Amino acid sequence: MKPPYFQICQRTVLVCSLLASLTVQAQILSLDEAVSLAREQDAWLQGSRHAQRAMEDMSVASGTLPDPKVSLAFANLPTNTWDFDQEPMTQFKVGISQMFPRGEQRALKRKQLQLRSQVMPFERQERAAQIQQQVSHLWLETWKSQATIELIERNRYLFEQMSAITQSSYSSALGRTRQQDLIRAQLELTRIDDRLTQLQQQRDTGLASLGQWLGQVEDVQVRRPQVQLPSSEPETLPQIALVAPASVLENDVDWQALTPYFLQHPSVRMLEQQIVATATDVDLARQKYQPEWGLNASYGYREDDPMGNPRADFFSVGVSFDLPVFTGNRQDREVSAAVAKVESIKTQKWLRLKALLAEFEAARAQWLRLGQRHRLYQETLLPQIHEQAEAALTAYTNDNGDFAEVMRARIAELNGEIDALAIAVQQQQTAAQLNYLFTAVDSEYDSAQGGTEHE
Repeated sequence: MKPPYFQICQRTVLVCSLLASLTVQAQILSLDEAVSLAREQDAWLQGSRHAQRAMEDMSVASGTLPDPKVSLAFANLPTNTWDFDQEPMTQFKVGISQMFPRGEQRALKRKQLQLRSQVMPFERQERAAQIQQQVSHLWLETWKSQATIELIERNRYLFEQMSAITQSSYSSALGRTRQQDLIRAQLELTRIDDRLTQLQQQRDTGLASLGQWLGQVEDVQVRRPQVQLPSSEPETLPQIALVAPASVLENDVDWQALTPYFLQHPSVRMLEQQIVATATDVDLARQKYQPEWGLNASYGYREDDPMGNPRADFFSVGVSFDLPVFTGNRQDREVSAAVAKVESIKTQKWLRLKALLAEFEAARAQWLRLGQRHRLYQETLLPQIHEQAEAALTAYTNDNGDFAEVMRARIAELNGEIDALAIAVQQQQTAAQLNYLFTAVDSEYDSAQGGTEHE
């Protein structure tokens, strides 16, 4: 049997190892780290790079001629004897044929796939910008829940202290404390507990959602890290730097002046590239007015006749082609459909551009108004609410005020601080949205992310 001190040491080592594993699993992520990790772990971005490689390889394959066809046959064998040398027309034939696609179909097909593969880098930059906006919004929302919890817990002692003072005053029958004051104090503490529970639920839900973005796929397993946020003091709220020009945010600018900014947005550039790629479909459809050619050649070997006289072998060569005569319901319709598809994507481009401009107007208005509210709270409203709460408490302690008024003032002060915190967080969420709207195409994005070239 092992001595007791050995068992104690063994248990201590086990506990320490468990604590160490929990410490490793719990990962504290700043806003920038969360966005960066979400981009690195996004399976969609990785899949897009593989899809682009596949399309680039397909473009090379589609530009080559189709494989030639070889045929082997015994022709004109007599059915009565099946002798190869009985009839002069009996022969062993070896043939080869090669088809040539219509016009410039091969070159256009290769060009079409190359242009379509060039859409994917814009799709990836759009996806990366969306990840940055969504993860930033989710991180800030979770941080707000955590900061609100800490704010309420820091102010809870005031309500506990007031409840204790009320209980003492009521028990000693001193002052003007009434039973309803005691009940009111206990009720507000219960409401604070319920509010904390709701906020904890929101925080846990946000952390779980962040873990989903930050999960890593390894073979057939999905690993999701345990995420924690850094300090939630109001002064530690991350400040997102705006990429939009200050002149655009602070002054009213018409859409004509804003259009050049949003024409560089990945979602718009993606549609522009789709227009270029789809225009090749029109050229491909027009190639169907031209015939498809085929070249074939064959060699027929004949055996000597039964008398031993040699027979001449046969060589044949020919050309085949189709005749695109009935074009009304096929080629004409295909060209018309391809042209209509190009115009449809052009419409999508302008609709997307209008949506970006409208979203910017809404985000800009929200940004400016949130700034005004933030200054109002910090410079005027919060000091006034604090003075009101102190005045109500002083009046009540001097038996010249109502306890309900004291509670209302304290609750108003706490709610004011929570509202100020929510405004500050919403400002940063709006900044993340503005940065998404002003995302510009980066020509070096793919090279920085590993690229799509074959090693």
